[in-house]
Amino acid sequence: MKGHTLAYCRNEKGFTLIELMVVIVILGILAGLVVPRLMGRPEEAKQVKAQLQIESLETALKLYKLDNGAYPTTDQGLYALVERPVSGTVSTNWREGGYLEKGAVPKDPWGNDFVYLSPGLHHEYDIISYGADGVPGGEGKDKDINNWEIE
Repeated sequence: MKGHTLAYCRNEKGFTLIELMVVIVILGILAGLVVPRLMGRPEEAKQVKAQLQIESLETALKLYKLDNGAYPTTDQGLYALVERPVSGTVSTNWREGGYLEKGAVPKDPWGNDFVYLSPGLHHEYDIISYGADGVPGGEGKDKDINNWEIE
């Protein structure tokens, strides 16, 4: 049977419909478990978001230090991550485009600026969100979120 050779290739790349359905079902189950927990606790979700934002700022600060040899000063603030500092020690190695993806310093989940101290009272630098009330101290939803307390 020359010419009637059927070649089946099982090395095709991609996912089958069943594999995609399994992944979608697993993601649905996970979302069903996580979302209700966070939806019932919006203040806890904001605190977690603040911690994640602080960790992101810490990563950007580490990149800044690698390029410039030191962290921005308190006067330069976190804005040194998005705009070349014009005061204090200014390095020629500052990265064009800055160190934050969106090109802006984020506000904390309550709409306040993060407090940045360098040198810090606890580490080389401190990053603080004062929580829902926007003032130092507090408990519950008003609790401060500090970079030196994040694990």
